[in-house]
Amino acid sequence: MPKYLAEEDLNILVQAVARYPEGARLDELLPLGNLQRRTLQRRLALLQKQGFLATEGHGRATKYHLLQRLPAHREQYLVRPSERDSEDVTLDEDGISVSAEGQKIRAYVHLPLTQRKPVGHNRDFLDAYQANQTFYLPQAMRDEMAAMSNPFAQQILPAGTYARQIFNRLLIDLSWNSSRLEGNTYSLLETQRLIAFGQSAEGKDSLEAQMILNHKDAIEFLVESAEQVGLNRFTILNLHALLSNNLLPDPEASGRLRSIPVNIGGSVYIPLAVPQLVEECFNQILNTASAIEDPFEQAFFVMVHLPYLQPFEDVNKRVSRLSANIPLIRNNLSPLSFTGVPNRIYIAGMLGVYEMNQVELLRDVFVWAYKRSYENYIVVRQSLGQPDPFRLRYRQQMIEAIGQVVRQKLIGQDIPVFIKHWSKDNLPKEDQPRFVGVVEAELFALHEGNFARFRLQHSEFLDWFDLFKHSVRR
Repeated sequence: MPKYLAEEDLNILVQAVARYPEGARLDELLPLGNLQRRTLQRRLALLQKQGFLATEGHGRATKYHLLQRLPAHREQYLVRPSERDSEDVTLDEDGISVSAEGQKIRAYVHLPLTQRKPVGHNRDFLDAYQANQTFYLPQAMRDEMAAMSNPFAQQILPAGTYARQIFNRLLIDLSWNSSRLEGNTYSLLETQRLIAFGQSAEGKDSLEAQMILNHKDAIEFLVESAEQVGLNRFTILNLHALLSNNLLPDPEASGRLRSIPVNIGGSVYIPLAVPQLVEECFNQILNTASAIEDPFEQAFFVMVHLPYLQPFEDVNKRVSRLSANIPLIRNNLSPLSFTGVPNRIYIAGMLGVYEMNQVELLRDVFVWAYKRSYENYIVVRQSLGQPDPFRLRYRQQMIEAIGQVVRQKLIGQDIPVFIKHWSKDNLPKEDQPRFVGVVEAELFALHEGNFARFRLQHSEFLDWFDLFKHSVRR
């Protein structure tokens, strides 16, 4: 069994090395904790790999020098019994396994800003990527995700079928987690109340509520328009417009590529500033992403390159997280909701991209988050059973008919009369009777927690529902 090492175990070793300004030899550290020589060597090698120690000399003359203290946040290190450094794996305190490459990235981006070298935008980072020849996700990794994540592998169904089936859960999960990664303090329950009932949490900034509601609108856009959206200019610009609505100092900046320089807090990376080059790289990112055949590689590619370019004045990471879901939703794969992803390791992964042009730490986060999302949604889907083929076939017609009933504020006998006339103009004769029954049942089951499925505004639903309730009680 592997042995878990808490931060305190390693910190004791770091403090011991610090007592030797000229460097500590292995024999001088052996009495510490009655450790076996091989165990001590593995721990020292791990600290060296993480960037906390440096070595001088060889063999028994090797000395260990302290470079930096352990970071303030707590982590756990998993030291395998193997002597090979390549098999050392770090576990985040939330259980995210971090590769050896990811460990090096994390060690660097945890250094103080003054110890990290300022860097500008590197166009070669994007130019070097060739669709379907370059891969950020190794084949084995893509195969593993593909094998676990397509519940409709034997069926040919419309794009977005899976996401629509779990839509209510996805809407809450992705809105909350993506907002949480931006520092939003709403709880999951408060997010549910806001989305379902429009009820803002007491004592919270109105900007936080706006951020969550913007996510709701953006997710509805991606799921309900799954057949039309893609990694193209129309989709990404409109996605930004939805996510940044009422959040930017300049309202005209929503859905528009930036024409001003931007900075990234907590980073030494300076994004591209020339508007013409921003647009040129933006188009190149979308062209490259659209040419990628593997949906997982597509998803991760946009998670890397959209924030690296910073094509918008703000809200770039939010756009990248929802954009990563586009190929997953279109291919009926499990959506990526970022459930359980800690902000600190996600930000460290992004800093690795910004300052080092290295994707391994962010990749570790992406793969872990995808597996977590899949495990959550496969359970949700199983609890729902198989989708009704009739409802799938006429999903769009149901949205249109129910939308008209609600917007025209129809109640009582006006509802079946309208639906019968509408179905005659839009459906084959043999399917009209069942369609009328299904739509009526949906209207009677409509409430504040599910009206968003039919692309209704909250105010539209409330105006109709108040009339509908009174008509039913008569």
